[in-house]
Amino acid sequence: MSRVQLALNVSDLEKAVDYYGRLFDAEPAKRKPGYANFAIEQPPLKLVLIEKEDGGTINHLGVEVESIDSVRHAETRLLDDGVATTPEQGVCCYAEQDKVWTNDPDGVAWEVYTVLADADSMERSAATACC
Repeated sequence: MSRVQLALNVSDLEKAVDYYGRLFDAEPAKRKPGYANFAIEQPPLKLVLIEKEDGGTINHLGVEVESIDSVRHAETRLLDDGVATTPEQGVCCYAEQDKVWTNDPDGVAWEVYTVLADADSMERSAATACC
């Protein structure tokens, strides 16, 4: 299953979790300090909330896919279409992930990614827009 990811910076995580839980009639799939995500079935959406002082802004957007092969296929397709990409592997947003990043013409970061396993840290690569 593929689904779109929307990662938002929020100024108050508890209020945001309450609001989005009510909006989508869902409970978070993962809660960590300063972080929560919802795996919403309808509409298919991965909603990620990241607590930051400058809340109310988009952190990044993404498309969650089922496998590393799907990530590589997206990377190849984008490169073949002349879209610059940056691959990344490792821990981001409390998950071990394999992904490829790209930016839209206005600089909005998009990732195509698959989650390989849960992780205990939010760590990320300094070269990416993750979180």
